[in-house]
Amino acid sequence: MSGATALTGGLRAPRLRDGDKVALVVAGGVAASLATSRLAGVGDSALAQNLVVVFTAIVVEALPFVLLGALVSALLEVFVPECAFARIARLPVRLQVPGALAAALAFPVCECGSVPVARRLILRGVHPTAGVAFMLAAPVVNPIVIVATAVAYQGPHQAEMVGSRLVLGVAVALAVAWTVGRGAGRLLAPGAACHHHDEADGRTHRLVGHLTGDVLFMGRFVVAGAALAAALQTAVPQDAFSGLLGAAPVSALGMMGLAFLLSLCSEADAFVAISFGQFPLSSQLAFLAFGPILDLKLALLYAATFGRGFVLDVALAGGAATVAGAMAFDLLLA
Repeated sequence: MSGATALTGGLRAPRLRDGDKVALVVAGGVAASLATSRLAGVGDSALAQNLVVVFTAIVVEALPFVLLGALVSALLEVFVPECAFARIARLPVRLQVPGALAAALAFPVCECGSVPVARRLILRGVHPTAGVAFMLAAPVVNPIVIVATAVAYQGPHQAEMVGSRLVLGVAVALAVAWTVGRGAGRLLAPGAACHHHDEADGRTHRLVGHLTGDVLFMGRFVVAGAALAAALQTAVPQDAFSGLLGAAPVSALGMMGLAFLLSLCSEADAFVAISFGQFPLSSQLAFLAFGPILDLKLALLYAATFGRGFVLDVALAGGAATVAGAMAFDLLLA
């Protein structure tokens, strides 16, 4: 054993996961950019100010829902008996998935909050397909998002947009869950055995511990994703997508790419989508369906939780389902 190894007791530094590496690279790049800007004296420029405003808006919008999701996750871990999850895990997956969709309707969490909840459900023994179905459906079908979409799209097509977003959100969630859900669970530890925990102080201590751990785990990726999204929003001209108004599939893909870059919260994205009035309603629907399942901040969260391969799987399966749904909506309105 070498001297250095002997001094450390033979311990090795923990390996960083894919998501951690990406977050560190993004954070390092943002820090370097800020330092360079400061030295160059461009901190007072309109471009720099816009970047700070967009970054702050995304973080302030997202972090409360990360906290809400982490709180629900911690409550599930501490107060729901493990035997209950064991009973759920014994149910056929064809029953678990509808139950997960029903839960998604009841939980007012956006995409950032649904990730820690789904992670906890899978860790406690719920089938990964059901966990992923909940994670992707909750940001689209929860009551707050439905009401926000109805308010944003007041007018002749209100019912079509609200109903289609709900139906397409469920369809995309199911398509992705059945395609990639089982593989997502391989990177998470199996559910714990059925046993009882200490009451009162022990539960409080565990609740705070799980809450803090989930917030720190998820929060750093939201901040890194927000920084990257703000940089892209600032650097890419607003009319960059104006040439995509031709073929309907291309228009839908353009709006999906915009949703990925903007990294909006699902409870506010309808007000942004309707501002793109030059795009057809089917493309706006694609924006509303794809953004809540994959954007820059979610890509980092997914990579940290399930691995980089999961991000690509969601992009392919979710993207195909979204485009197909948008084209079907276009035919419906024709």
